[in-house]
Amino acid sequence: MSSYQQSNENQSVAAELCTPLPYRRQLFSNGMNSIALIFSLLALLPLISLVWEILLRGLPNLKPELFYSSFIDGGFANAIIGTITMVAIASVLSIPCGVMTGIFLAEFGQQSSAARLVRFIATILTGVPSIVVGVFAYGAVVLTTTQWTNGQYSFSAFAGGFALGVIMLPVITLTTEEVLKLIPKPLRLASAALGGTTFQTTSRVLLPAGIPGITTGILLAVARAAGETAPLIFTALFSFYWSEGIFKETASLPVLIFNFFTDDDPKIVELVWTASIVLVGLVLFFNLLSRIVTRRK
Repeated sequence: MSSYQQSNENQSVAAELCTPLPYRRQLFSNGMNSIALIFSLLALLPLISLVWEILLRGLPNLKPELFYSSFIDGGFANAIIGTITMVAIASVLSIPCGVMTGIFLAEFGQQSSAARLVRFIATILTGVPSIVVGVFAYGAVVLTTTQWTNGQYSFSAFAGGFALGVIMLPVITLTTEEVLKLIPKPLRLASAALGGTTFQTTSRVLLPAGIPGITTGILLAVARAAGETAPLIFTALFSFYWSEGIFKETASLPVLIFNFFTDDDPKIVELVWTASIVLVGLVLFFNLLSRIVTRRK
């Protein structure tokens, strides 16, 4: 093909690309976009109505003293501290284990039978209802420690953190694996060409490159765990007072809302709505933080 014919062909292609779509195709495209927009707005209605109701009922009672008084004194500071404590315990238990398991699945085990089994179990765990996790933690921690305390049930913040850690673990594991798989293969080859071992490549090349994605998965797992109620009912119960330690019954915002939403005292119901604002704000904070981490280069 001569350069003249190729130039004419390129001009014809450019002309076709610049030609407006036929009226029917424009109408169809605009119609599909309108339908998608309408259904997107319909999907947002429950979320908007929920947030609006919480703000409408909770904001008028939002006072500074609520954040430094325990529930028995008319506040929920002990529940906030309890929630943060149990999420922190869950993070300590699940983050190292989840990240290491994800690294094993992506870099060391890969398609081995052990890796396939671990990946299958992690995938199943992501769909297990949280109340089942609560029953498991009750049997694994509460009943076990009860045998060591002369029959007294050992509901505690540690048991609650253990249950939340089980919920967080598969999310962190699968996220870490997928993030490491997305890292370009030439980085691995370049490290191997420079004499780096698999361990050195993973620790010095892959992990620094995957930190934003791994951190995002961790923060999303934390946000999910912070709003869980059912596991804490079976493990941490509730306390009207400040917690005496991580091995004692501990208050939390989700359980506070669950226990007292239908209370006969209007003041307690108002307190529940205000606690809902704090809980939603806490979850929103972790979600926004994950978005900020994702955008960092």
